[in-house]
Amino acid sequence: MSIRAAVPALASPVRARAAAAVAGASASAAVAASSSVGGARAVSTTSVVASPAPTPAVKAASSSTQPTRTPRTLPSFSMANKVCVVTGAGRGLGNLMARTLVESGASDIVIIDLKREDAAAAAAELAQSFVDQGLAAEGEINALGIGCNVADEESVKAAFAEIKERFGRVDSLVTAAGIVENFSAHDYPTEKIRKLMDINVMGTWFCALEAANLMPNGGSITMIGSMSGSIVNIPQKQTPYNFSKAAVRHMARSLAVEWATQNIRVNCISPGYMLTNLTKVILDNDPVLRDQWLSKIPVGRMGDPSDLAGAVAYLASDASKYTTGAELTVDGGYTCV
Repeated sequence: MSIRAAVPALASPVRARAAAAVAGASASAAVAASSSVGGARAVSTTSVVASPAPTPAVKAASSSTQPTRTPRTLPSFSMANKVCVVTGAGRGLGNLMARTLVESGASDIVIIDLKREDAAAAAAELAQSFVDQGLAAEGEINALGIGCNVADEESVKAAFAEIKERFGRVDSLVTAAGIVENFSAHDYPTEKIRKLMDINVMGTWFCALEAANLMPNGGSITMIGSMSGSIVNIPQKQTPYNFSKAAVRHMARSLAVEWATQNIRVNCISPGYMLTNLTKVILDNDPVLRDQWLSKIPVGRMGDPSDLAGAVAYLASDASKYTTGAELTVDGGYTCV
């Protein structure tokens, strides 16, 4: 057998030296075996010298030639080069959703909240937090805070006019602005019901219309509904909230069909019980209610706000380019039983 057949091709310098050592040893053995006269063996003076171990400099040179690996992620989940708008993003779940979009690559983010000073402060804090974590350079994230009463059509029009002037378009809208109150049906003041409907339903409607006007090449609208849009929560009484979220749920499906040919996708995320700062205060003061809620959640815990991040990133990004009119329920299995 030839030396070449016996030793496979070796790519690295270290392996090449090892192959040479093997070849040298085989050659010495061949000389010793063939150098015999009259039956007396002649001793070969050929010796094999082991190759020296690679020096640190050689190791460094070898490793420097290896390509730098980047984390493997699905490119379609990236929000890079997209203009994103989130309503109700001054705090709470809306703020988390805005951060999720920036974590996914967005550098142009608009935070809408009722008071301009709250929205501006939240936008500045969001941008700075990514700089402080070393996740963005100073000035890399263009975060704009806008004050807007989503229940007022003219206020919404003015907010999106400001977005158009700053960014020129909208690629992704998340409508997280909403309120909930607990009254029995006969005790619920009518003016409070109208306010709830104006914010939860009409606010979502106004923002969707204005965002769609700034999506000439298509885009994504993610409406934040609730599992309460398809089930009845107990023991708390909140009928108007429930039917407001049922309206949002069906609004998403209806607009998804109407705007499909414009390449505007409209979907809905329906969270279950989320352990926000406000919810923690309520449940700490009412452990009986906490235990009732937990007993009905198959996974045995309340949702952490971060549990919504994946759903937001999916529906806002091109990863969901063939998903429209869908409802993503994130409730730990609550609506399954």
